[in-house]
Amino acid sequence: MISQHDPARQQSGMILIEALLAILVFSLGILALVGLQAAAVKQSADAKYRTEAALLANEIIGQMWVSDRTTSVLQANFNSPGGATYVNWLGRVSGVLPGVVANSPTAPTIAIDAEGIATVTVAWNAPNEPAGTPPHQYVAIAQIR
Repeated sequence: MISQHDPARQQSGMILIEALLAILVFSLGILALVGLQAAAVKQSADAKYRTEAALLANEIIGQMWVSDRTTSVLQANFNSPGGATYVNWLGRVSGVLPGVVANSPTAPTIAIDAEGIATVTVAWNAPNEPAGTPPHQYVAIAQIR
C-alpha cells in the first residue's frame, strides 16, 4: 500500500510542468532572436542608404572641384533647383536613393554662398517607414576655391 506521504506520489506531474516551462523559455529566446535579426536588417539598410548619400554628396563636390571654381559659375551650374549640373545629379540621386522626388522635402539641395562654401543636403525616405516619418538626411559642407 502506498501512503499519501510517499515522495514519488508528491512528484507526479512536476516533469510535465518543468517541460512546459522549458518550452516557454526557449520560445521567448527564439522570439528575441527573430526581433534582433529584424533590427539588424533594418540597421544594415539604413547604413547602406547613408553610405550612398555620402557617396553622392562627395561626387557632386568633386564635380565642383574640377569645374570652373568661380563662385558665380558654381552658383549657376550647381545651385538647386536650376543649375544644369544639379539637374543631372538630381536624376542620379533619385535613381539611387528611395523616396527622392524633385520639389519635395526629399529633394536634394545644393547652396553655394558668396565665399564659395557649398552645402549639399541629401534626403531620402527609407522604404516601409510609417507615414509622417521625417526623411533621413546627410549634409556635407565644403569650401570650393
